[in-house]
Amino acid sequence: MFIDSHCHINFPELAARMPELLAKMDENKVTHALCVSVDLPDFPQVLALAEQYYHIYASVGVHPDYEDTPEPTVDMLVKLADHPKIIAIGETGLDYYRLEGDLEWQRERFRTHIKASRITRKPLIIHTRAASEDTIRIMQEEGAGTDKGGVGGVMHCFTESLEVAQAALAMGFYISFSGIVTFKSAKDLQAVARAVPLERMLIETDSPYLAPVPFRGRMNEPGFVRHVAEYIATLKDVPLEQVAKQTTDNFFNLFNVVR
Repeated sequence: MFIDSHCHINFPELAARMPELLAKMDENKVTHALCVSVDLPDFPQVLALAEQYYHIYASVGVHPDYEDTPEPTVDMLVKLADHPKIIAIGETGLDYYRLEGDLEWQRERFRTHIKASRITRKPLIIHTRAASEDTIRIMQEEGAGTDKGGVGGVMHCFTESLEVAQAALAMGFYISFSGIVTFKSAKDLQAVARAVPLERMLIETDSPYLAPVPFRGRMNEPGFVRHVAEYIATLKDVPLEQVAKQTTDNFFNLFNVVR
């Protein structure tokens, strides 16, 4: 079985197709999915999906790309995370690719999420793009990792260097690969995927974005995570069943979910 460790099925283009999405998950043996929060106004929709479907989990957090949105506080995140189907804090992190100017607000927001993770003991879902140096620095400064009393988490939709992956692994984080790893142009990322131990790896879709080959260019969905697993198995020259079992075990272990 497979688990989509990061998707946005509350987004309108996917939510409107929910019966079809769930059927496709079942058809592809995708047994669970984590629907990830990107801002507070839409968080109730994320939580509602997790409450409605036994095999859907949720997170709470505010994405670094969302500048004009209510700013979370530590207390707010801690309170919203106090629910059995909320299994993570995020997604959070830094993104210097889309936004310019003084981005100190991003860094402060990131610190807020790390503090909430340490209080709730719920893992972080970290987004980093064109900001890996500051991302790792703040993770270390705020004690996000298990090496400094945090609970760790996952570097989602990973596209950074092996050195960044190794820094995150040293802090007890998992590395999650999306459909990007299947792209012909992603040679450097494929090398990282070969090097990251399967015992510290997750798979995801980040749907509705980044559909894997052979669906590249189409709207992504949780059922497609199987194709990420198949590609990882080929890269590592291991049986698909091994990738499926290990990434599933990793999900349950990281997020402290009872099977």
